[in-house]
Amino acid sequence: MTTTGALDDVTRRSSYQNAVRRLRDARVGLPTFAELVDPSRIPARITAALASVDPDAAHPMNLFRVHWWNDSARTGLAAVPEHVVLPKSFTGVDAPIVVALGNRFPMIHAHKVLAAYACLAPRLVHGEFDPETQRAIWPSTGNYCRGGIAISRLLGCRGAAVLPEGMSAERFRWLERWVSDPSDIVRTPGSESNVKEIYDKCAELERDPANVILNQFSEVGNHLGHVFATGSALEAIYRLLSARHPALKLAAFVSATGSAGTIAAGDPLKQAHGTRIVAVEALECPTMLENGYGEHNIQGIGDKHIPYIHNVMNTDVVVGVSDHATDQLGLVCSTEEGRAWLREVQQVPEPILEALASFGLSTLCNIVAAVKTAKKLGLGPDDAVFTVATDGDAMYSSEHELARAKYYGSGFGRKDAAEAFHHWMLGADTADTEVLDDHGRRRIFNLGYFTWVEQRGVAFEDFVARREQSWWHSLRDAVPQWDAMIIEMNARTGVLDAS
Repeated sequence: MTTTGALDDVTRRSSYQNAVRRLRDARVGLPTFAELVDPSRIPARITAALASVDPDAAHPMNLFRVHWWNDSARTGLAAVPEHVVLPKSFTGVDAPIVVALGNRFPMIHAHKVLAAYACLAPRLVHGEFDPETQRAIWPSTGNYCRGGIAISRLLGCRGAAVLPEGMSAERFRWLERWVSDPSDIVRTPGSESNVKEIYDKCAELERDPANVILNQFSEVGNHLGHVFATGSALEAIYRLLSARHPALKLAAFVSATGSAGTIAAGDPLKQAHGTRIVAVEALECPTMLENGYGEHNIQGIGDKHIPYIHNVMNTDVVVGVSDHATDQLGLVCSTEEGRAWLREVQQVPEPILEALASFGLSTLCNIVAAVKTAKKLGLGPDDAVFTVATDGDAMYSSEHELARAKYYGSGFGRKDAAEAFHHWMLGADTADTEVLDDHGRRRIFNLGYFTWVEQRGVAFEDFVARREQSWWHSLRDAVPQWDAMIIEMNARTGVLDAS
């Protein structure tokens, strides 16, 4: 958990000085959080220099693309964060479902690179990470550790990814291209559901002081990065849509919990618009719904525990979505047979069909949950449900082949596409949804005690303090401090002055 103390001891001063030296030598300038919230604030000379930088290259200038405002080519800025509004022909509900597209982020084509930067940058400017003597450990089930490896490499640091061995082959191929040493890919037993095994490996690695664990489930930088950057991006999309449709309300924000970073974007939306915050989990592992356990394949969702940075007492609805839905809808959206059926029978507009490449498995989970939410809450055409496409389909080709063999051994055709889409999307019902009252919120909140107090050693008073919204609001004061310290570190390196 990132602290905000002063550089008041020898170790931290030494780490800070080493960070300045490393960034200077690697020619790395750090963007402020304010610039990632509003990229128009990035100095014009940096924006101009970015034009010649490949968005997938390990180039330090790509730090200034770690935001929601990249265009589809990821080389320029969009007027509004890129998104799609799903029509009734796709969702079966009157409420417009608005999906912000996360595969516009650089290097990993996923928004987790934002979370990774938001976790490591504060540690650098506070002298809590020494890039010359320490290794950043990035535990996740796929995208966060890829984001962490990318950020580490750009900052001239060594990073290691800790993830289950059962994650998609595409993730491992990406990691193999980006790590500095093969030993920096640490495979843990199991698949998406095996978060505890990741924790156990991190506890082992943490015994070596050269390893610094950047646990996305408890790093407040992850929460704050999404409160500010993702929250403001969704607000900008809403402003555009409400200008066209003045009666439109931002009725709900839907997000699979995962590390509970992305769902934090709902907090400012709720403050401004009364938006209801909807937390989503895999039905095969109903931790919030039933204090349950199990295994699933909705890659990108952690489970079997409540993340420390999940503002549970501000959550309004919990929805469970089956991985049978995401596996089968993934085939509908990624195959010619499925898209042809959507085009010719459902008459889904061509721009929506083109956007399907931006929908990964966890995105489809979010969309199904948004449909279930609209039905549960009785939402209509004036009630927008916002969600995010955390990554695109590019990470899941191997998973689609596994799903094809699992569900459709004889092949996947238009009839299969029609049946899957009617069952899982158009026929999504309100089962496995719970509108939370105070009792429901307390039940989920209390479940986190066993992970964070009993297993992870968090002080009981610190754990309990998170019940109050004032605690969460107070965290936001750190971001202007971090920005001031980023500006100071940039001044010391002189890199941006020479840009």
